[in-house]
Order: sequence, then C-alpha cells, then structure tokens
Amino acid sequence: MKARRQAVILDLIDREPLHSQERLRRRLRQRGFNATQATISRDIADLGLVKRAGDGAYQRAGVDTSNPETAQTALERAAGEFLRRVERVQQLVVIRTGRGQAQALAEALDRAQLSESAGTIAGDDTILIIARDARRAAALANRLEAYAER
Repeated sequence: MKARRQAVILDLIDREPLHSQERLRRRLRQRGFNATQATISRDIADLGLVKRAGDGAYQRAGVDTSNPETAQTALERAAGEFLRRVERVQQLVVIRTGRGQAQALAEALDRAQLSESAGTIAGDDTILIIARDARRAAALANRLEAYAER
C-alpha cells in the first residue's frame, strides 16, 4: 500500500503543481488513498521531495526546472502570489513584493529566461529588472501585472 501511494504521489507532483500537504491529501483521496497529514509528511520525507523556489510546489529533489513550460508556470504562480506593484522607469522595471518574497520571485524570473530581461537584482522586498530597451520594459511590466491579476 505504501509503495503504491508513494508512486501516486510522484505521479501527481509530476503532473500538476501541488503546494501543500492538504492539497496533496485531497488529490490522493480522489485516487482512492485515505492518508493522514502525518503519513503524507513521512511520504514526502521518504521520497526526498522538496519545494520549488519559484512557486513552492513539491518536486523530486534534483529535478531541473529549466523546462520552459514549467519555468513559465512557476513564474505566473510566483507573480500572482508575491507581486505587489510594478513600476517602469525607461528600461528598468521595479517590482515590489512582501517582505522576504523578492528572492523567490526573482528566481522564478531568472528561470523563465524572459527575452525582455537582461538581468535581475533582488533585495528583500524589491526586484530590479534591467530590460533590453524601454519598449521591452513596458511589455514586461504589462505581462507581470497580468500574471498578478490572475
């Protein structure tokens, strides 16, 4: 039973972003496994699962998240969760987040390898993105605002 449940957990996290043990528990229940939070916590430890930096979803340890689709999804989720305000100044985009959230969003931005961005610098609650030009900075600011509104 344990091996089957853990196989289902791996299948679930490979197919969709699961950000909490409760959500994982509900998805397991839909697949016919009634597991307690303690059991799920042990399974997560046994399987060596870790949380992705960009969006906080569970993943297998050592998984490369450089897949463009995964990176884009992680960016959309991180922007929706952490982004508070976006301001553009010529070719610079300044992003405000909550305290301690800038690093996670900046990592998601970097992993997404956005064509508009030449680079990012992150502090505790502020991210500076240097865009390739003012037009791309405007497009990037609009894109990030759209992610935050979802």
